[in-house]
Amino acid sequence: MKPQQELERFEIRFSGLGGQGIITLGKIMGQGLALGHGYNVTQTQSYGPEARGGSSKCDLVISSGPISYPKAENLDLLVALSQEACNTYYPYLKPGGVLVLESDLVKQPPTNQFLGLPYTALAKDKVGILQAMNTVVLGSLSFLLPFVNQGAMRKSLESVLPPKIKAINTKAFNLGHRLAKKEWGDDVGEAWRDE
Repeated sequence: MKPQQELERFEIRFSGLGGQGIITLGKIMGQGLALGHGYNVTQTQSYGPEARGGSSKCDLVISSGPISYPKAENLDLLVALSQEACNTYYPYLKPGGVLVLESDLVKQPPTNQFLGLPYTALAKDKVGILQAMNTVVLGSLSFLLPFVNQGAMRKSLESVLPPKIKAINTKAFNLGHRLAKKEWGDDVGEAWRDE
């Protein structure tokens, strides 16, 4: 499959707390971009000593061509789902890069240039299951990133989920996509088009 948009190198860091599904989010998005979109993708991850509550991060490097170095160091997109993650990784966001944050948990963003949604509350109140928060994030990013095809990403998500949680996660994905479109507007990903 040929990628829809040429990407020289695009770096994403997902960051937050253990238990928020950061690594799963990175793996699903990476798989969707590689298998569903035809990009070359590397994925690296790290998490703190305690699984729940410790820091967690997952990086993706996406490119139409070969990837010479697998680690993200000059971020195009930082997704911060905790205040600590936002403070720690914001300096790695390159000029013109985009910060997406969990607006209820990141109370003091380091800049006024960011996109936010209350992902945790959305998962709890609208989807009915807190663990679907990372899927709400995935849905919003499938709207934000101009090189992501929503249908292909949803298919990738559904292919890795056990049948009993497929419907609820599809609902969470669609919610994230719909709210990002409503809150962030149609021209939000313009910075990355034809980069």
